[in-house]
Amino acid sequence: MAKSVKKHRSPVKPPKSGGSSDPAAPIAGNGSGSGNPSSPAGQPVFGQPTLSPDPTSFKNPITDGKEPDTTGVQPVPPPAVAAAEPILTLAEVYGSQGATLAQTIQNAGQIVFHSVGDTGSVTGPETQSLVADKMVTDFTEANAADAPSFFYHLGDVVYYFGEATYYYDQFYEPYRDYPAPILGIPGNHDGIVYPGDSATTLAAYLANFCSSAPAPSPDAGGLIRTTMIQPGVYYTFDAPFVRILGLYSNVLEDPGVISGQNGTYPALDQSQIAFLTAALTRIKSESYAGAVFLAVHHPPFTGGSEHGGSPLMLADIDSACNAAGVWPHAVLSGHAHNYQRYTRTVNGYQIPYVVAGCGGHNPLSKMRSTIRTPYQIDSTLTLESYDDTDFGYLRIVVNAQTATIEFHPQSDGGTTKTPDDTVTIDIAAHTVS
Repeated sequence: MAKSVKKHRSPVKPPKSGGSSDPAAPIAGNGSGSGNPSSPAGQPVFGQPTLSPDPTSFKNPITDGKEPDTTGVQPVPPPAVAAAEPILTLAEVYGSQGATLAQTIQNAGQIVFHSVGDTGSVTGPETQSLVADKMVTDFTEANAADAPSFFYHLGDVVYYFGEATYYYDQFYEPYRDYPAPILGIPGNHDGIVYPGDSATTLAAYLANFCSSAPAPSPDAGGLIRTTMIQPGVYYTFDAPFVRILGLYSNVLEDPGVISGQNGTYPALDQSQIAFLTAALTRIKSESYAGAVFLAVHHPPFTGGSEHGGSPLMLADIDSACNAAGVWPHAVLSGHAHNYQRYTRTVNGYQIPYVVAGCGGHNPLSKMRSTIRTPYQIDSTLTLESYDDTDFGYLRIVVNAQTATIEFHPQSDGGTTKTPDDTVTIDIAAHTVS
């Protein structure tokens, strides 16, 4: 079914081919191989180099008025290359310019990136595009070091069904002006397929995010962003100053699941737990001094009215952390359609658990009750802040000493650069302020 849509587009013009006029070009990578349709074959392409026409229709994924009744988890596709820890680096994502870009970031002394989940919309692109357009304004920084180097998606790229037919309307078109790589983890809706459809779970996600080399996607509808080269749906993303360990928490509405949980889910094994343990063990063996983020679509904690937390998934994560003797500096998730920030104290560390499921999926989800924050839930967990009325995104800044997570609501407008909520993590001390 198609319906007419009036599209909102950003007042910020996308970069011209070559990107020489973009002050963020050294960081955002708007030169040859990123945003340039004349890039050599096999090189990545990101944002559109010139304005393109607005769409006139939107494919409505609601075919029967409700979501499918998913009663069981789905098998998790193994990584493309057999490895205890599949790894993707920022330099690899940028192709031939990657080594230069990584050195530029090191010289600048910090990396900046975006993160949010639950961006796909089933009612039209208005709310998603408002968030995307505000994200694009972050590339107009006077100091190139303040511009984002990538967008790490926290899952639910498309709704309700993770099939190729929805990728143009809900992914490629809304981010056509976004001039940097987009990668991340799948959410539950990315793995769901409509009952009776011949598509298999995660097939479209794998085609668009886990290809062997950057290539035009048949789902992009003529837009030039190339596919991403993630090694799988769980992997380590290694960038200057930060490592992000991404997990896939499967297709259930609740809870998130990353293991077989001692036979509860026969379709699953311990592969993701083994991966997480291996990634954390490598961090310890290398005495890695950067920030360690863990990303998973389903939140371990949430006060949202539509979803609960995933305590058994959290127990799996804690088990891997205890086994390796390493804990993340922050945990990012989506799924609950709002913004929430918790502080958890474990093994003497203060760890922010941030829920950012407010990337554009409409409607937003209210909290279960109106709470004055900070609100202490128990001796180890405090709800520090939340916003259940605004769409928005995270802007994350990491340097050698600290990692700062900012929440930027779309309602503040593209000219507002001050976040509505901020937490700063001391990397060495594992404390927050």
